[in-house]
Amino acid sequence: MGLRRKSRELALQFLYGHDFQGRSSDEQAVIAELDEFVASFDSGEKALPYARQVILGLCAHLPELDRLLATHAKNWRLERMTVVDRNVLRIAAYEMLYSDDVPAQVAINEALEVAKRYSTSDAVAFINGILDALQSESSDE
Repeated sequence: MGLRRKSRELALQFLYGHDFQGRSSDEQAVIAELDEFVASFDSGEKALPYARQVILGLCAHLPELDRLLATHAKNWRLERMTVVDRNVLRIAAYEMLYSDDVPAQVAINEALEVAKRYSTSDAVAFINGILDALQSESSDE
Protein backbone atom coordinates (compact mmCIF):
# COMPACT_ATOMS: atom_id res chain seq x y z
CA MET A 1 0.00 0.00 0.00
CA GLY A 2 1.35 3.38 -0.99
CA LEU A 3 2.05 6.25 1.36
CA ARG A 4 -0.76 8.41 -0.04
CA ARG A 5 -3.29 5.60 0.51
CA LYS A 6 -2.11 5.29 4.11
CA SER A 7 -2.55 9.06 4.43
CA ARG A 8 -6.07 8.86 3.01
CA GLU A 9 -6.95 6.05 5.41
CA LEU A 10 -5.54 8.03 8.31
CA ALA A 11 -7.59 11.05 7.21
CA LEU A 12 -10.69 8.84 6.99
CA GLN A 13 -10.12 7.48 10.49
CA PHE A 14 -9.77 10.98 11.90
CA LEU A 15 -12.74 12.34 9.95
CA TYR A 16 -14.91 9.41 11.03
CA GLY A 17 -14.51 10.32 14.68
CA HIS A 18 -14.68 14.05 13.96
CA ASP A 19 -17.91 13.70 11.97
CA PHE A 20 -19.50 11.10 14.28
CA GLN A 21 -18.96 13.33 17.30
CA GLY A 22 -20.21 16.42 15.46
CA ARG A 23 -17.04 18.39 16.16
CA SER A 24 -16.36 21.90 14.88
CA SER A 25 -14.60 22.34 11.55
CA ASP A 26 -13.00 25.57 12.73
CA GLU A 27 -9.30 25.37 11.82
CA GLN A 28 -7.95 25.81 15.37
CA ALA A 29 -10.40 23.25 16.77
CA VAL A 30 -9.45 20.74 14.05
CA ILE A 31 -5.73 21.29 14.67
CA ALA A 32 -6.18 20.66 18.41
CA GLU A 33 -8.32 17.59 17.74
CA LEU A 34 -5.80 16.28 15.21
CA ASP A 35 -2.92 16.76 17.67
CA GLU A 36 -4.90 14.77 20.26
CA PHE A 37 -5.67 12.07 17.67
CA VAL A 38 -2.01 11.73 16.68
CA ALA A 39 -0.92 11.53 20.32
CA SER A 40 -3.51 8.83 21.06
CA PHE A 41 -3.05 6.57 18.05
CA ASP A 42 -0.15 5.17 16.06
CA SER A 43 -0.72 7.31 13.01
CA GLY A 44 2.38 6.57 11.03
CA GLU A 45 4.90 9.37 10.94
CA LYS A 46 5.31 9.37 7.16
CA ALA A 47 1.58 9.32 6.38
CA LEU A 48 0.75 12.22 8.67
CA PRO A 49 1.78 15.26 6.56
CA TYR A 50 -0.50 14.47 3.62
CA ALA A 51 -3.30 13.31 5.94
CA ARG A 52 -3.02 16.62 7.81
CA GLN A 53 -3.14 18.54 4.52
CA VAL A 54 -6.27 16.68 3.42
CA ILE A 55 -8.00 17.03 6.81
CA LEU A 56 -7.34 20.75 7.17
CA GLY A 57 -8.13 21.50 3.53
CA LEU A 58 -11.30 19.44 3.58
CA CYS A 59 -12.53 21.09 6.78
CA ALA A 60 -11.78 24.55 5.34
CA HIS A 61 -13.93 23.78 2.29
CA LEU A 62 -16.51 21.54 3.98
CA PRO A 63 -19.68 23.54 3.18
CA GLU A 64 -18.75 23.77 -0.50
CA LEU A 65 -17.74 20.10 -0.73
CA ASP A 66 -20.94 18.97 0.98
CA ARG A 67 -23.04 21.17 -1.32
CA LEU A 68 -21.37 19.67 -4.41
CA LEU A 69 -21.71 16.12 -3.14
CA ALA A 70 -25.36 16.65 -2.22
CA THR A 71 -26.02 17.96 -5.74
CA HIS A 72 -24.70 14.72 -7.25
CA ALA A 73 -26.11 12.29 -4.67
CA LYS A 74 -29.50 11.85 -6.29
CA ASN A 75 -32.20 11.09 -3.73
CA TRP A 76 -29.65 10.93 -0.90
CA ARG A 77 -29.04 13.52 1.78
CA LEU A 78 -25.51 13.56 3.17
CA GLU A 79 -26.92 13.01 6.66
CA ARG A 80 -28.43 9.69 5.52
CA MET A 81 -25.13 8.33 4.21
CA THR A 82 -22.92 6.28 6.47
CA VAL A 83 -20.18 8.27 8.17
CA VAL A 84 -17.55 6.24 6.27
CA ASP A 85 -19.11 6.78 2.84
CA ARG A 86 -19.69 10.48 3.45
CA ASN A 87 -16.06 11.02 4.42
CA VAL A 88 -14.63 8.89 1.61
CA LEU A 89 -16.61 11.13 -0.75
CA ARG A 90 -15.39 14.28 0.97
CA ILE A 91 -11.73 13.22 0.76
CA ALA A 92 -12.01 12.38 -2.94
CA ALA A 93 -13.94 15.56 -3.73
CA TYR A 94 -11.34 17.63 -1.88
CA GLU A 95 -8.52 15.99 -3.84
CA MET A 96 -10.36 16.39 -7.14
CA LEU A 97 -11.00 20.08 -6.59
CA TYR A 98 -8.04 21.31 -4.56
CA SER A 99 -5.07 18.96 -4.98
CA ASP A 100 -3.32 19.95 -8.19
CA ASP A 101 -0.96 16.98 -7.94
CA VAL A 102 -3.79 14.39 -7.78
CA PRO A 103 -5.58 13.72 -11.08
CA ALA A 104 -9.35 13.32 -10.67
CA GLN A 105 -9.25 9.71 -11.84
CA VAL A 106 -6.60 8.87 -9.23
CA ALA A 107 -8.72 10.48 -6.51
CA ILE A 108 -11.70 8.40 -7.63
CA ASN A 109 -9.75 5.15 -7.84
CA GLU A 110 -8.20 5.73 -4.41
CA ALA A 111 -11.63 6.49 -2.93
CA LEU A 112 -12.96 3.22 -4.33
CA GLU A 113 -10.04 1.24 -2.90
CA VAL A 114 -10.50 2.84 0.52
CA ALA A 115 -14.27 2.19 0.32
CA LYS A 116 -13.62 -1.48 -0.51
CA ARG A 117 -11.64 -1.76 2.70
CA TYR A 118 -13.84 0.27 5.05
CA SER A 119 -17.36 0.08 3.62
CA THR A 120 -19.63 -2.31 1.75
CA SER A 121 -19.54 -3.51 -1.85
CA ASP A 122 -22.79 -1.60 -2.52
CA ALA A 123 -21.15 1.57 -1.26
CA VAL A 124 -18.35 1.27 -3.81
CA ALA A 125 -20.78 1.61 -6.74
CA PHE A 126 -22.64 4.40 -4.94
CA ILE A 127 -19.41 6.35 -4.30
CA ASN A 128 -18.22 5.76 -7.86
CA GLY A 129 -21.46 7.16 -9.30
CA ILE A 130 -21.31 10.35 -7.26
CA LEU A 131 -17.62 10.96 -7.95
CA ASP A 132 -18.03 10.27 -11.68
CA ALA A 133 -20.83 12.85 -11.81
CA LEU A 134 -18.65 15.34 -9.93
CA GLN A 135 -15.76 14.70 -12.32
CA SER A 136 -18.02 15.18 -15.34
CA GLU A 137 -19.26 18.50 -13.98
CA SER A 138 -15.73 19.66 -13.18
CA SER A 139 -14.42 18.78 -16.63
CA ASP A 140 -17.33 20.62 -18.28
CA GLU A 141 -16.29 23.89 -16.63
